[in-house]
Amino acid sequence: MCKKNVAVIAGGNSAEAGISLKSGEFVYANIDGDKYNKYLMIIEGREWKVEIEGNNIPVDLNDFSINYKGEKVNFDFAYITIHGIPGENGMLQGYLDMMGIPYSTSSLLCEAMTFDKFTCNNYLRSFGINTTNPIMLHKDEHYYAEGILSVVGLPCFIKPNSEGSSFGVSKVKRAEDFEQAVNEAFTKSKEILVETFIDGTEFTCGLYRAGEKKVIFPIAEIVPKKEFFDYEAKYQNMSDEIIPGRFSDEITENIQNMASDVYDILRCDGIVRIDGFVKGGEVIMLEVNTTPGMTPNSFIPQMARAMNADIKQIFTEIIEAKLR
Repeated sequence: MCKKNVAVIAGGNSAEAGISLKSGEFVYANIDGDKYNKYLMIIEGREWKVEIEGNNIPVDLNDFSINYKGEKVNFDFAYITIHGIPGENGMLQGYLDMMGIPYSTSSLLCEAMTFDKFTCNNYLRSFGINTTNPIMLHKDEHYYAEGILSVVGLPCFIKPNSEGSSFGVSKVKRAEDFEQAVNEAFTKSKEILVETFIDGTEFTCGLYRAGEKKVIFPIAEIVPKKEFFDYEAKYQNMSDEIIPGRFSDEITENIQNMASDVYDILRCDGIVRIDGFVKGGEVIMLEVNTTPGMTPNSFIPQMARAMNADIKQIFTEIIEAKLR
């Protein structure tokens, strides 16, 4: 049987491009080369290229293929590892849908909705999911800081509405620091959120579906060594990540049930990670990550190791489910 050609797509056009490249390299290394012909595809702005033996081969976007050494290579599957635009907001999924190419993530609709944190949280609340209740501000529109703070209180968090890896996020403790934090967030997004600070234990729960099979990974408890779980805490060893987290059996079950419900409500696919807080006995959902980090030290690979699962086999299951 002829092996299928799998493109692992990394890079992208956001502040997360560097992390995406590391995720792409990890996924590429763990795609089963005995089952598939695998290629690492990089998107940088309007340039799409495949790296082969030190050569950058341009991608023909008319049919999602490359021409290498005089032979045409048509890709049969796309494993998307782009965090941010265009892989996590539905743009790339829309292109692949038009090309008839199956891919590893959720659909265009799901990706677009989850990328917009404000829309996603409001949508999920309509289904009874306990989420944060942020206030959204638009760039170049007047806002009344005193009125906002009277609703959300201090401390509060200010963050971009559509950016990941905690870029542009600030924890505001004093009213006089509010404007500076707002301006910082606006450098990353035209829409920003102001959220009430949740004094609880932070968690993240990963899960995936491959065909009819759904697997929920062990929950991770996050203990930042800084004020909060920002980019440095995520990627520069500035947090303790305890897997499985130190939650009671009841809370563990509640988190996993919430994550499973969110996954189904949004009609997710592939690997997804859902973040939140536990405050007392209350489980509060923070946000949904549809292309979570896949570096060796990212949560999903750690969770897979904690349950003695083979990450290569997980990738195979996801690919095979979409190729059927």
